[in-house]
Amino acid sequence: MATQVEDINPDIPSDVNYLNVTKGLKSWLTTHDHKRIGVMYLYSVMAAFLVGGMLALAIRLELLSPGQTVMSSETYNQVFTLHGIIMIFLFIIPSIPAALGNFIMPLVIGAKDVAFPKLNLASYYIWVVGAIFTIVAIITGGVDTGWTFYTPQSIRQSGSVIWMGLGIFILGFSSIFTGLNFLVTMHKLRDPKIGWFDMPLFCWAIYGTALIQILATPVLAITVLLLAAEKIFQVGIFNPALGGDPVLFQHFFWFYSHPAVYIMILPGMGVISETITAFSHKPIFGYRFVAFSSIAIAVLGFLVWGHHMFLSAESEFSTMIFSFLTFFVAIPSAIKIFNWTATLYKGSIALTTGMLYTLAFLFLFSIGGLTGIFLGALSVDVHLHDTYFVVAHFHYVMMGGTVMAFLAGIYYWWPKITGRMYPENISRFACLLVFIGFNVTFLTQFVVGSKGMPRRYYDYLEQFAPLNQFSTFGSWILGAGILIATVSLLWSLKNGQKATANPWGAAGLEWKTGSPPPLENFHELPEIKHGPYDYDYLYGGQKPTRH
Repeated sequence: MATQVEDINPDIPSDVNYLNVTKGLKSWLTTHDHKRIGVMYLYSVMAAFLVGGMLALAIRLELLSPGQTVMSSETYNQVFTLHGIIMIFLFIIPSIPAALGNFIMPLVIGAKDVAFPKLNLASYYIWVVGAIFTIVAIITGGVDTGWTFYTPQSIRQSGSVIWMGLGIFILGFSSIFTGLNFLVTMHKLRDPKIGWFDMPLFCWAIYGTALIQILATPVLAITVLLLAAEKIFQVGIFNPALGGDPVLFQHFFWFYSHPAVYIMILPGMGVISETITAFSHKPIFGYRFVAFSSIAIAVLGFLVWGHHMFLSAESEFSTMIFSFLTFFVAIPSAIKIFNWTATLYKGSIALTTGMLYTLAFLFLFSIGGLTGIFLGALSVDVHLHDTYFVVAHFHYVMMGGTVMAFLAGIYYWWPKITGRMYPENISRFACLLVFIGFNVTFLTQFVVGSKGMPRRYYDYLEQFAPLNQFSTFGSWILGAGILIATVSLLWSLKNGQKATANPWGAAGLEWKTGSPPPLENFHELPEIKHGPYDYDYLYGGQKPTRH
């Protein structure tokens, strides 16, 4: 940990902060403070993550051996669907933007709050309502379409699909309102002394994410409305029996869902840009390249949806174009990986828990990105499509990427959010379990997928049993790591050592106020003498000492 530097670590002599300025449940439920709303989002999405994780453990337990293990095939499909919907729509999409973004973004641009505080609170309640609709519809109606709701399977389902679609429709409004709020905040409430290229890269990532949320989410809303209209009024849109085209549903769905992949991963990339500099105590390498790559990912993400549909009778010309664009969209991500790695070079690296999750992100996301090249090549994708290779690739990008970045951000900003330090050694041990368990679980699935095991199947051939058992064993290690991490963080809320204003010796503006911050974020906005990564200025060209 970096030795404290006096001029970047002002301990604010005040016991009043956003957590205790008002008390009682009502004060939280009616708050307009972006920090409290961020905390409510944080606990909500973490609860969704734990529920989705338990469903994942149930899925892996069923796949421990061929045939029925703990549940019927019908139950398996419903659990599989519920796991996917909770993890995608209730956890990964809102996790970093709505939770960490809400809390951190106004702080680092010198704003007192977001542009529309009431809309911010409404966005949270809209998320809660959408979550209730979605989960109740799936549990009571037994939806088993998977999280993609592919037609004609979703057409043949009962009316619960309509209610499920309504839940997703409502969740979309929460996403749009959050993105709109963030865009306006960065444009209008940014401190005048903070120019566009003085903003932390986390803000650039949130900005790119907000653009995708506003532009892409309405497509999903239109899709679920068309699905509901078809079921209610029996008009032929996706149903071939009525003259519809089920492939059209895939075009609509993936036109939203592939940009949604970047709604999930771009904020995580922003978190990594913060943690990798803070724990290396070194300026980011190639600031403008990393900043513009976030916008490039946001734009190019709209152009590659067709690679999900190589086996859906696309023309040769279309597959060629989508294959090229799939390779091309990897360039901005590769720029980030290169620049992050260059930032580590000759840095004074502190191996805190946040840094360990950051390094895990670099390793796991690189595997996820490289395996995506296989799926972007048409000749290879014909064999690997709809196998467990795709499942492994998806999880290396989403969990190895977004979730690892989310955990890195949690541990990095936990002292700022809660005013407490977490138990470092236990947290490092939990990180080790998560890393080992994740690789045992999903690296195995690359192998079983390349051997031809299809995804989403309840049963499988005996020849796949050893690899599935090894993967299930890994899920138990992963689950244990997440459980230990969760318990240790909750324990620290009351028992953790009180945090100073800047426990990491970091350069960001958020570390120039108390931990936790006051209601108005800063008692007085500090004079901004350097950028968010100017460690040369902070330490006078000397490497900070650490322990």
